[in-house]
Amino acid sequence: MSNPGKYYLTTPIYYVNARPHIGHAYTTIVADVIARRKRALGFDTRFLTGTDEHGQKIERSARQAGIAPQQFTDTVAAEFKGLWDRMGLSYDDFIRTTEPRHKRAVQKFFTLLKERGYIYKGTYTGQYCVFDELYVDAPPGSPCPDCGRITETVSEENYFFKLSAFERKLLEFYDRNPDFIRPETRRNEVISFVRSGLRDLSVSRTSFKWGIPVPDDEKHVIYVWLDALANYITALGWGSDDAKERARFEKFWPADLHIIGKEISRFHCVYWPAFLMAAGLPLPKSIVAHGWLLFEESKMSKSRGNIVRAETILEVLGADALRYFLLREIVFGQDGSFSFDALVQRYNSDLANGYGNLASRTLAMIQRYFDGTVPGAAACDPGLCQDAADYIAQFGKEFEALNFSRAIETLWSYIAAVDGFLTARAPWKTHGDVSEEDLKQYRADVLYTAAEAIRIITALVCPILPDAAAKVWSQLGLGDIRKADLRNIQWGGLQPGTKLGELGPVFPRAEKDAITRMQELEQKNNAQKPEEQNPTIGPAPAEAKGVEAAAGQVAPHAQANEKISIDDFMKVELRVAQIKVAERVPKADKLLRLEVDLGYEQRQILAGIAEAYEPESLIGRKVVIVANLAPRKLRGLESNGMIVAASLDEKGKPVLAGFLEEVEIGARLK
Repeated sequence: MSNPGKYYLTTPIYYVNARPHIGHAYTTIVADVIARRKRALGFDTRFLTGTDEHGQKIERSARQAGIAPQQFTDTVAAEFKGLWDRMGLSYDDFIRTTEPRHKRAVQKFFTLLKERGYIYKGTYTGQYCVFDELYVDAPPGSPCPDCGRITETVSEENYFFKLSAFERKLLEFYDRNPDFIRPETRRNEVISFVRSGLRDLSVSRTSFKWGIPVPDDEKHVIYVWLDALANYITALGWGSDDAKERARFEKFWPADLHIIGKEISRFHCVYWPAFLMAAGLPLPKSIVAHGWLLFEESKMSKSRGNIVRAETILEVLGADALRYFLLREIVFGQDGSFSFDALVQRYNSDLANGYGNLASRTLAMIQRYFDGTVPGAAACDPGLCQDAADYIAQFGKEFEALNFSRAIETLWSYIAAVDGFLTARAPWKTHGDVSEEDLKQYRADVLYTAAEAIRIITALVCPILPDAAAKVWSQLGLGDIRKADLRNIQWGGLQPGTKLGELGPVFPRAEKDAITRMQELEQKNNAQKPEEQNPTIGPAPAEAKGVEAAAGQVAPHAQANEKISIDDFMKVELRVAQIKVAERVPKADKLLRLEVDLGYEQRQILAGIAEAYEPESLIGRKVVIVANLAPRKLRGLESNGMIVAASLDEKGKPVLAGFLEEVEIGARLK
């Protein structure tokens, strides 16, 4: 069979402001599943992932953690790579934007755009969102349109990219290539954004240093999105002096598929194609934006304390369970919900009782009745034999359209049909007056049919459940599935006389305590020292003393004669935060619910200051918070920190601590 050609796909490179969680895992699993399917079909496949490690947010986070930016990024990048390896993800390259190969190529890319007349020097004054590394066209004090955090006013000399020159070209390209942006909702959003008018884009910064220097002008560093987006070509060898690396770029570019989260659609679907057009390079064939992964209907975030680690699921149920759930439960391109209850239910019903049980009982009967050798069939069930081709075709069609949930549903319909066939034929029964020889042939017909159907199911499900498929394939006596030719799956590939491999359970049923175990693992993780969870946060939690106010009641005063050591004081982590949201808590006269921005993350804090401050008067105000208090719940709401205030009178009326000079959000008080 001829080689169908090359296939190059990428994940976004993940920003190293926090360690990986299940949302990152979802994107990378999807890419891994596609890469495995393409390899199985014979494509020369290249799968890229990696980490985005530059920018002001990283520089600030490293400073707040008291370490150098490179050490900071090394730590978190290792977390991502380590998790992907533990999950068995089949990426071909892991790019880090701090690598020399990337830095050199980005500088060449910047120079090329400048030489072609698309980059010029100017001055920028306006609003900037540090969290999203995004310039915002809005008045001072405005929130970022993407994340809602209050933007900062910056004024600095910049290099600008002539994005405005590509408005018409981009719209024409979208029109000629309707599948360039998927799904349709994202495509419509991007087109609307471009039609509203494009302004030239700042592509350098001088207010921080953690980035790739602009060639011949090192007081500037290259804007993080120009730096980051270029990874898709620098990882292939674009800009390299090595002929072998350049040949790899020529072979695999343009990308067949960029997989991204919907929140970064603008950067990938507007900025990236404009950069490539300006450089005279081909554009990727397709960009697909998936939705958010919600935990029990709420978006995962550190401030909500509902981040779920992939390691928790790996520890209890294994990687295949996570892969299956995310692909089966979530319609790709839409937001999807995750919960431990739903995960265990899917695991038991579809994997343990479905595919796993079908394989185990079929092969156990072959072991029992035919001494572990696949029998020859005189006749097969017409439905299962003839329908196999339809199931194979439908699965392939849905998978190619990235309708993973429907593809899996199709395959599990076939599993149900085979399971029903086995139950109806009941080869374990003696069936009355049937002779021993006829009974043996009857069992041979039934069990060969079921085993061959399992072979087909296993070949198709292999990209989704690689560990389980490898086990079943080996138990069928077919050896290493990684060496199997899976390009042309059709009925009849299982040869009679094949000796089964060593049998064993594929998906043991999850016990009742599986949910509890996962919840306890997550609680244990949340109870760890903050720096063990996220290197952007400083020292371990400590009991706050001598500070007033906030999570619904006043912290105890230190007695006048009660002395503490400097070491005790240093355990209290005081940081500058800016209030983004303030609202009253229903049926609580003293409580306000605040959402505060720490620069590196956003948190919810309940503060007992409602009698002293109107909520609207607090919006945008910078305050001091105790950042390392253990979370606690009040009125059913979780509070992550404490606002610092002073008591002015006997009634304890609080006055918030503040600053006369301008101070950076997230700065630590010492």
